[in-house]
Amino acid sequence: MSKPKSNINLGIIKEETCLPTLGHPAYRRRELITGVYMERENLSSRCEGKTSSNGDCKRESTDAWHGGGTSRSSEEAAVMAAEQRGSIVRPCQGEKLTSSGGIETDKAKPFSISRQSVYAAYRKVSSNNGSGGVDGISMEEFNKAYKNHLYKLWNRMSSGSYIPPAVRLKEIPKKGGGVRPLGIPTIADRIGQTVVKELLEQELEPLFDEDSYGYRPGKSAIEAVGKAREMCWKYDWVVDLDIKGFFDNIPHGLLMKAVRKHCKVRWMLLYIERWLVAPLQKEDGTIVGRTKGVPQGSVIGPILANLYLHYSMDKWLRKFHPDCKFERYADDAIVHCGSQKRAEEVKAQLEARMLACGLELHPEKTKIVYCKDSNRRGDYPNLSFDFLGYSFKPRMAQNSKRKVWFTNWLPAVSSKSMKAMTDKLKGMGIFHASGCTLQQLVEKLNPVLQGWINYYGKFYKSKLANFMHNVNVKIARWARRKYKGLRTSDMKAIRWLHGVSQRSPHLFAHWTIGSKPTVTDNKSRMTGDCHVRFCENLGAAMPGFT
Repeated sequence: MSKPKSNINLGIIKEETCLPTLGHPAYRRRELITGVYMERENLSSRCEGKTSSNGDCKRESTDAWHGGGTSRSSEEAAVMAAEQRGSIVRPCQGEKLTSSGGIETDKAKPFSISRQSVYAAYRKVSSNNGSGGVDGISMEEFNKAYKNHLYKLWNRMSSGSYIPPAVRLKEIPKKGGGVRPLGIPTIADRIGQTVVKELLEQELEPLFDEDSYGYRPGKSAIEAVGKAREMCWKYDWVVDLDIKGFFDNIPHGLLMKAVRKHCKVRWMLLYIERWLVAPLQKEDGTIVGRTKGVPQGSVIGPILANLYLHYSMDKWLRKFHPDCKFERYADDAIVHCGSQKRAEEVKAQLEARMLACGLELHPEKTKIVYCKDSNRRGDYPNLSFDFLGYSFKPRMAQNSKRKVWFTNWLPAVSSKSMKAMTDKLKGMGIFHASGCTLQQLVEKLNPVLQGWINYYGKFYKSKLANFMHNVNVKIARWARRKYKGLRTSDMKAIRWLHGVSQRSPHLFAHWTIGSKPTVTDNKSRMTGDCHVRFCENLGAAMPGFT
């Protein structure tokens, strides 16, 4: 498989690790990357060195999956059964039998891959319950015959003949507008990627920087937000970075150079390269080849992306700008600087660094931000930035000891995140299902609300509590559709919901953070209609700061 050539140096010592040559058994199955045609050689006559002349295909038994031996055709199984009654089973020349009567795996296959690791990967993929890929096999269908599927995957990967199928392309809307291309591999392919990812993670995890938080065990996005808040209090300036089309533009040549530095296992390198060039299948069935980038949605993609940015950004910043702290979650990163001049230098040098590594900083979204508060009172164009669903900007806060209000630099749920949550609520059909009960509504709604509270309620919870009042309005509208006695007036539905909150204050998850409904009969100056006001129990909203 040819690899893109590049003279760009990521800061990695050049180490050549050769993939299997054309004479290696891994290449007994020859492929044409640009076409659909693939030639498969018959590997069943390993001992004789011959192929079947009549072309009949023998169905393989999956007994080897749990028995420890290699696969046998149905014809071979009958012969073995006859031999077991009165004859001794003799291995082919140069082969050894295991204690269970099977042939040693390392002699039968060019690559030694643990079947236990494949099964463990299947358990992990099954727990996520993702959707199927281009083959149309769902997780439920896969589970019904998982032994057959796992055996086929292990057998092909161990022989070097596994070719990843096309990745199903699905476009999902982004918070800030536009669409994000999401690649969905088949379930079997996700299991194979998980096998490699688990082994690769053991080698790479100790390598990554402590301020890299994306897709790492023991790290989380909310931890990155908390560290960013702490660093913004110490540093006056922030460089808000946005890499343009990061996952779609990673150069394969430089990426594989970084992978080879830390991975010496030939079958892992072989399949990583094949996954990188696996084509995309659009919704209309069109097949699109790939020469760069890592599909978002793949299992192996995040760890490869982390490795690439480790050398192109993290390690480079530590070496050339040790005085500037940073937080990075995948391709979302911010850099803290002590002065405006230093921030401009870092931004300019990062732009050049990204170009040298085949990437590009977005010219409009990448910006320098001043962290303004009561002690830092400068006036600059950019006084806010978004990071991992939170918006960092000056906000009013109260001193816990002196009970004095002041301006602080704090994160709170961003406008984009609130819009995404609003769209999620609009798409929940249960609000229009008048046939469901209140308890069914609670069971459907609470997991979603609790997830938002767990993440967006970590910092400046009053902002989220304000937003959660919209949920009360939707619940009241649902009640008005369901109960005839509430259909005449919005005010009756709100009063009914208020009564429910008094009797069961913990019924809905958002009521526990102070978003309970209260009513007053104030007249609106604009329409004269009855006006519903919700009180906020957690802090005050200050105009211009929230």
